[in-house]
Amino acid sequence: MGDEGIVKRLKIIVKEHGGQLALAGAIHVDQGFISKVINKKQEVSYYLIRKLCFELKYSPEWLILGTGEKKINKPETAKLITEIQMMRTELDILHARMRAFEIEIKEIKENATGGQKKAG
Repeated sequence: MGDEGIVKRLKIIVKEHGGQLALAGAIHVDQGFISKVINKKQEVSYYLIRKLCFELKYSPEWLILGTGEKKINKPETAKLITEIQMMRTELDILHARMRAFEIEIKEIKENATGGQKKAG
């Protein structure tokens, strides 16, 4: 996710709700959690996006992409959130596969380098 843009929009939401503490109370999270995300000490999580969208009716499209209406009260919001969750899960799976391939490539390189040293 483009955390930079989401953080920018999160700051707008914080301001609209009268500060981090008020926003935290509205979505039932710790104020420190919001502070860490805003100060880029913690990544924007699906959990936070879901809370903002379900509980405060912010549009997932606006929150994540910065396009479309800021707030929505349409029934398809739940469907959008589910789709976002599915895509996030797929992204996590792809990242895990990529890490596994990187480890495998590293091992292949080490074995190839080790074989060359023995031959030389």
